[in-house]
Amino acid sequence: MYLRNVCPDDYKRVIRVINDWWGGRHMSDMLPKLFFVHFCETSFIAEENEEIIGFLIGFLSQTRQQEAYIHFAGVNPKFRRQGVGRALYGRFLETVKTLGRWQIRCVTSPVNQQSIAYHLSIGFQIEPGDQQAERVSYHHDYDGVGEHRVLLIKQL
Repeated sequence: MYLRNVCPDDYKRVIRVINDWWGGRHMSDMLPKLFFVHFCETSFIAEENEEIIGFLIGFLSQTRQQEAYIHFAGVNPKFRRQGVGRALYGRFLETVKTLGRWQIRCVTSPVNQQSIAYHLSIGFQIEPGDQQAERVSYHHDYDGVGEHRVLLIKQL
């Protein structure tokens, strides 16, 4: 596996596979090209034999000087449980730590139990929300009507 920073040319390659990686859910609208143009220093691609097998798109908060944010991360289903996600998150955490950030935030959907379990397994904690389902606290209508989110945070 080879890890590197994203570049604008990676956008089309990621967008071509993202909906398939999420089991047909339409996710591509959540990842505009601007992330591949403006956040290259803190976003990463994992490749094997020149095939993208994972990616992580993150950035430094301009408002909260101690924080960095992971906007989107994905691993090809054929390569899950092989350390790709851990490698991508590890590279992001190393990078933002050297840039003076010590809190990492991200969000996921309450229905995405796999994402919640993964983040908890690598040391993220759930921020208490205003609703709860299946013992998971979430924030009702966080991203708009019906768009509930689990907020996660990790201290470095």
